[in-house]
Amino acid sequence: LHNGNEYLESMLGAFKARVAPFNVNYRYVAEELQYLLLDSNAAACVIHSRFAPLLDDIRVALPNLRVILQVPDASNNPLLDGAVWYEDALSQSSADKPSAGYHGDDLYILYTGGTTGMPKGVLWRNADAVVECFGGSKTARTIDEFVTEATGNFRALPSPPFMHGAGHWIAMRTWLTGGTIIVQSQPDRLDADDIWGLVEKERATFLLIVGDAFARPLLDGLAESKRDLSSLLSILSGGAALSAHLKVEFHKYLPSVILVDGLGSSEAGGQLSQVASGDSSTTGSFPLTPQNHILSEDLTSELQAGHEGLGWLAKSGRLALGYLNDEAKTKKTYPIVAGIRYVVPGDRARLTADMLIEVHGRDSVTINSGGEKIFAEEVEAAVKAHPDVYDCVVTGRPSERWGNEVVAVVRLKAGATTTEASLLEVAQNYIARFKLPKQFVFVETIVRSPAGKADYRWAKQIATEAAN
Repeated sequence: LHNGNEYLESMLGAFKARVAPFNVNYRYVAEELQYLLLDSNAAACVIHSRFAPLLDDIRVALPNLRVILQVPDASNNPLLDGAVWYEDALSQSSADKPSAGYHGDDLYILYTGGTTGMPKGVLWRNADAVVECFGGSKTARTIDEFVTEATGNFRALPSPPFMHGAGHWIAMRTWLTGGTIIVQSQPDRLDADDIWGLVEKERATFLLIVGDAFARPLLDGLAESKRDLSSLLSILSGGAALSAHLKVEFHKYLPSVILVDGLGSSEAGGQLSQVASGDSSTTGSFPLTPQNHILSEDLTSELQAGHEGLGWLAKSGRLALGYLNDEAKTKKTYPIVAGIRYVVPGDRARLTADMLIEVHGRDSVTINSGGEKIFAEEVEAAVKAHPDVYDCVVTGRPSERWGNEVVAVVRLKAGATTTEASLLEVAQNYIARFKLPKQFVFVETIVRSPAGKADYRWAKQIATEAAN
């Protein structure tokens, strides 16, 4: 599904029926979708009509898929054989359904994006997901206690797809605080005019975005907007870092809005957050909060503040159960150190002497060049600091001299004619010279997921082709 009321209603219906809801990336091709639905042993699927032909192509390989609810859309595709229109299913539902009862051990599943491999389903107990993913009360234990605390007038507009964890996490968090969720009018793409128009019309107080990929077009829309956005109190970037220079630009147009960087993952839930502070905004540094830790590289001990070198960002406390159908990956990602169970999603980080966690980047997209580990995100932030850069993804490619070399795939702003020398001159103000790209490949469009995540497989292909 693209965004819509049906997405969140379906999640709630699954929870009430005590079956496990999970997200499906609507960009998946047949092979990926078949893998996902077989891996999850899916019994039911809710789809927009435009995706009906894709599902129909693989149905023969899905013997457990018994229920299909179809949501009409502009494609006007006909109802699949054996499917039921979503609204017809609702109208046939009885108000006196028997109570299924509920338990904290009921499951919620979040499938990872699959940007570096096939997606994996992270299994959460509902009782833990409500707190760690959906931002629910850490103290409430009964329905009445939750209701008593849900007194907010939060009006949230989540701009990412609900199939991205951050999107439906914020939606659930909004409901848990007694707030209202606003769904965009253009649910299949990011439309800056639509987003800012809804903030004005619906008096939204909170906007969720995903890093620079969402921030840049929204800022372009702000530059041309004369809308009344005075209701907006805060903007949260979750799922990807928001560059410092873009935070400064947001404050130029919206000086009273609080900008927050949130760091979390499918495996850990929410972890860290940082509030931007005007011209002194930074990227990748977060105040240490309880249940967050740095583990040694060999995962045998917890590192103390001011330690040398990098360790692994980890979290303790209420954690996911692990990965569906992958015990080996579960043991690796959820290690037990000194008798304590942690989750280690894959970020390399350092805890400074003044109790700040510096996140350097994902190990899965680290580039080993000339014996040095170079984090793609760190180089991307340095390149994006150039005023003519619209977007950038950094990757590695094979090199006879270095083993691997750093390549930046860059989209420039419209009309810009920046040189590689100019890009290097700016970037070297932020990173050491050995981390600088050996080549810049200029493209008209950067390929990202609908949730704004970089497609590193695509970037690597572009970088490799540019060497030939």
